Amino acid sequence: MGPIAEARPNHHHQHSYPSKKLFVFGDSYADTGNTRKNSLGSWKQPYGITFPGKPAGRFSDGRVLTDFIAKYLGVRSPLPYKFRKVMPQYLKYGMNFAYGGTGVFDTSVSYPNMTIQIDFFNQLIQENVFTPSDLTNSVALVSVAGNDYNFYLSTNGSEQGFPSFIASLVNQITTNLIRLQKLGVKKIVVDGLESLGCLPIATAPTSFQRCNSTSNDLVILHNKLLNQSVTKLNQQSKDHTTFVILDLYDSFMSVLNDPSTNNIKDQLKPCCVGVSSEYFCGSVDENNVKKYTVCKNPKSAFFWDLFHPTQAGWNAVYNKLQKGALHQLQY
Repeated sequence: MGPIAEARPNHHHQHSYPSKKLFVFGDSYADTGNTRKNSLGSWKQPYGITFPGKPAGRFSDGRVLTDFIAKYLGVRSPLPYKFRKVMPQYLKYGMNFAYGGTGVFDTSVSYPNMTIQIDFFNQLIQENVFTPSDLTNSVALVSVAGNDYNFYLSTNGSEQGFPSFIASLVNQITTNLIRLQKLGVKKIVVDGLESLGCLPIATAPTSFQRCNSTSNDLVILHNKLLNQSVTKLNQQSKDHTTFVILDLYDSFMSVLNDPSTNNIKDQLKPCCVGVSSEYFCGSVDENNVKKYTVCKNPKSAFFWDLFHPTQAGWNAVYNKLQKGALHQLQY
């Protein structure tokens, strides 16, 4: 972004100094490039075809939730943590510590879980990369999109044990939110869990026709516990508005139930899929022949692959969020 673009007046927000910073923690709904370039997915074709036009570490055809929240705050999308030494000029916008595939606890990927991501942030504060005055106008985005639950199920977690696992997960999220507040972040935004039962990985057995209501019932329990916990945190905080929940369940469902308002034609069918069940979006065989197909127009699909929205999907979700919780970010 050149100096002219940066100098554009931002009518949407009052300018206040020091400038706003966005710090991001979580998973692939928020990661903008922290995962390794040789890992499957975000650094491989056809990811990134809409923006920036090539694979760039986002788990979508284009922009993800982080980019839209940054836009709302009037800042550049923050730098992925792994680029902090090579592009220090972007530190003024905050930093993105999110890694695709990770959870609140450890999952099947070897990337840092959320506790370790917050450790990285703490380390940078200790090193004075970010000072207390840098944090006076800061927002944290905490993305929990359900990798812990996929991991729980894949490691033979029982259905009976699910409610207590959900409770332990929400407890740990709460611990993380309190820790971010103690580190000096002024507004902390946490994603409610999206409708896991509507992700293509869950609707594939019905040929992408129907959401899985059992999965969505678990999501509703997670979100209920998270709401109770965040309400309590706000009651205990000085201005009662430190913590904000982004209701992804409601925003996903309202777009999926009324796709045409957002010019979305395929609400449950993903744009990019493997040619058969052993392949995924981005898969190639040993001869580098691609084993996936991409829809003609990603702008008309809500989902990009089996787990992630398209840029158009995120944009539709963002439009819903703007009418709701995002207002609480203005301070």
